Amino acid sequence: MIPKVGRRGRRVGGLLRYLFGPGRAEEHRDPHLVASWRGNQTLHRLEPPVRADGKRDLTGLVGMLEQPMRVGRHPPRLPVWHCSLRTAPGDRHLTDTQWAHIAAEVMAAVGLAPHGDRHAVRWVAVRHADNHIHLVATLVRQDGRTAWAWKDKLRTQAACRDIEDRYGLRRVAPTDRTAARRPTPAEVAKARRLGRRRTARDELRARVRTALAASRSEQEFAGRLRDVGVLVEFRYSVARPDERTGYKVALTEHTTAVGGPVWYSGGQLAADLTLPRLRRRWNHPDTGADTDASVRVSPAARAQALQDAAAQVRAAADEITATATDPAAGQPAAQAAADTLVALAHAMEGNAGGPLTAAAELLDRAARDLYGRVHRVTSRSYETRAMARLVYLMGRISGDEDTYAALALVLDLARFGDTLARLRDVQQRWHQAEDARHAATMLRTAAEGGRLSAPAAPVPAPTAAVDGGRPTTPTAPGTAREPHQQQHR
Repeated sequence: MIPKVGRRGRRVGGLLRYLFGPGRAEEHRDPHLVASWRGNQTLHRLEPPVRADGKRDLTGLVGMLEQPMRVGRHPPRLPVWHCSLRTAPGDRHLTDTQWAHIAAEVMAAVGLAPHGDRHAVRWVAVRHADNHIHLVATLVRQDGRTAWAWKDKLRTQAACRDIEDRYGLRRVAPTDRTAARRPTPAEVAKARRLGRRRTARDELRARVRTALAASRSEQEFAGRLRDVGVLVEFRYSVARPDERTGYKVALTEHTTAVGGPVWYSGGQLAADLTLPRLRRRWNHPDTGADTDASVRVSPAARAQALQDAAAQVRAAADEITATATDPAAGQPAAQAAADTLVALAHAMEGNAGGPLTAAAELLDRAARDLYGRVHRVTSRSYETRAMARLVYLMGRISGDEDTYAALALVLDLARFGDTLARLRDVQQRWHQAEDARHAATMLRTAAEGGRLSAPAAPVPAPTAAVDGGRPTTPTAPGTAREPHQQQHR
């Protein structure tokens, strides 16, 4: 069960009008009360009646919820508490009676309405969809004292874990910042209005990860961003003008009302894409000559690069298994193996996307560490990322030899996904375990279905790294078409 505690509010009437209304996109169906501070026997007295114009008359319900606030001693400036409770996708349908029990348990766990406390706050639970309810409470007790709801988010999470066990619902891991930043409703609406399958934020995150998988330094990272059609600007320190402190990216086709680019910082895309955390991936001496020219020679050379990458992926899976008692030791190798799939997906499908690109997004999420942490490079992660970079640079699959090698790499990545899923299960990080299994299934389906072919769009030729201090003009602009999009909390 997925709880979401919203920001405190001032007007309970405005919130209730939204909950009992049609919703932003007519998504609210049959809004009604399922529980209240009075118990379930008197719900019919609190249910807002329908007026002649078809809207609900909320005057009585709002007045009863606000009455303790009007007589309370020093009521809080923001007295309205709001929380939504949602079942996970695939969970069974819950009845109104079950939702009423769940609502009462959560209110008691948060400390706003303990069981048997006749002077607790006044609250209601509104249901307008099959899979979730909304809890609305006013933070003044009926004895006039303020209820502060300390640590309400943590307590709500703990209550939901208990409810999952009691009702046999899917176990959902608490928030750990392994999920990417979700697009805002305005971004979703703009993408729908422009006929795009995913938002600019999601598209930028995918392209930034592709550039990251093929880079070994900040300088090269800026060049790779240009290769995949992304504008980039770096932010510099005020005290040290030559020191970079961050960066922002944009798509040429995603503009503001006046025609300027819409910029996103790395942290706005994902917690592990800030510049300081990217530098931990590059924490190694940058030695050796550039290999851009040497990998685009023949199908045999590309096949060898793919075979070497497959060997590194197998070694990463073995390291994760060997370090199961110390998951942090295998974390760098896990992220590096996920980068290999990102690079392979771009080499075969380009910015147009496809089954490998969709699987790469899932495996990347499954391989991230908690709270956006990025571990320092190890010898295994360095070697694996070096092969991922070669995969990115190798060019199109053009013959039987490199096609078979690519197929073998995909199957090795699928087995790596299985290994990672077992590790995440042991760690009780179930969202990531499910993503790893889903990615493994998608990879096997793509391999068995013969969908490993030349990319739908040409892969842009690598260019020399450039100074990212100013926006650059992308060489391969385009709008991605992503067949699979999965959102996480």
